[in-house]
Amino acid sequence: MQIIKVLTRVYLSPIELDEAIAFYENLFTEKCWLWFQYSEAELELAGVGSILLIAGSAETLSPFKSTHATFLVDSLNDFKEVLIQQGAVILVEPNNVPTGFNMRAMHPDGTIIEYIEFG
Repeated sequence: MQIIKVLTRVYLSPIELDEAIAFYENLFTEKCWLWFQYSEAELELAGVGSILLIAGSAETLSPFKSTHATFLVDSLNDFKEVLIQQGAVILVEPNNVPTGFNMRAMHPDGTIIEYIEFG
């Protein structure tokens, strides 16, 4: 059971996404490693370094802004069990997303984290 990467979320409008990708590529001196449209949620996402850019309208971003970070993990089911044992609350059960599977959990300190296992 391992956290592969911790991603800091940056929320922005769709017109800002290309400029933000270029900025973070220069800042991290590495290329964008993830880009996809999440049509069901009307979002566009990109990953550069440890930054997860999430682009959408204010309305479509609203339900996602309470999530503080995204943890890429090797086994969603293993993390679910450990989180529950340690007093976390599973807010969204594991489900299919464009990149694999995700779930959202509230840690005992109130922090809300999205957990993703690439599929």
